[in-house]
Amino acid sequence: MAKAVKKTRKSKSGRSWIKARLAQPLRWLRRWILRGLFAVALGAVLLVLLFSVVNPPTTHTIWSEKRRLGDVDQEWVPLEDIAPVLVRSVVAAEDARFCQHWGIDVQAIRAALAEGGQRGGSTLSQQVVKNVFLWQGRSWGRKALETLLTPLVEAIWSKRRILEVYLNVAEMDEGIFGAEAAARNYFGVGPDALTPRQAALIAAVLPNPKQRSAARPSQNLKRRATKIQDGAATIRADGRAGCFED
Repeated sequence: MAKAVKKTRKSKSGRSWIKARLAQPLRWLRRWILRGLFAVALGAVLLVLLFSVVNPPTTHTIWSEKRRLGDVDQEWVPLEDIAPVLVRSVVAAEDARFCQHWGIDVQAIRAALAEGGQRGGSTLSQQVVKNVFLWQGRSWGRKALETLLTPLVEAIWSKRRILEVYLNVAEMDEGIFGAEAAARNYFGVGPDALTPRQAALIAAVLPNPKQRSAARPSQNLKRRATKIQDGAATIRADGRAGCFED
């Protein structure tokens, strides 16, 4: 009987020794995982802070399109050098509640779900996060990162800065990025000289710039541009452009 008790004690002691030996590397691994997550979070905050005052030198989409096509057309211009009617047209087309949300538009998401996912619910802020900090695609991982980063961008950047970045990095034709390149490519004018109709046509191609052309609009694109033109006038009249216009 004494031998059995002794063996049991030895067995328990052996298991305790093994647990103690395993606990140390697990604590070490957990500590480094937490440090890694903290470093990533800190890096994201610093990058968002940097790009609040420094223009992003490129994006994943611009870089990948340049590799695919051999070259792309993009020239950065400040928001003050872009016709206000283009800014309003883009907001009307892509995110009419831009001044009323904090980056995630719950109403737009609900509307998209109600329509069976036939249209997107992403805000302009989310699109900027995707274009500048992430990559194109529909993976859950990318969407999760986008959802985490968007409120951070909204907290640090002004609404005008979000629009300025968007209007300089968004693809508006194949290999054509930003308002400057789009205005000259489609209409041969600078982005400050666009008419309301031209601005609406550029905004109308944004959901699918590789398949649509503001210079050769289809009937559907013309109808969409007319709605956008009306929407741009409406958000100016009802005050929904107040967060980015004086």
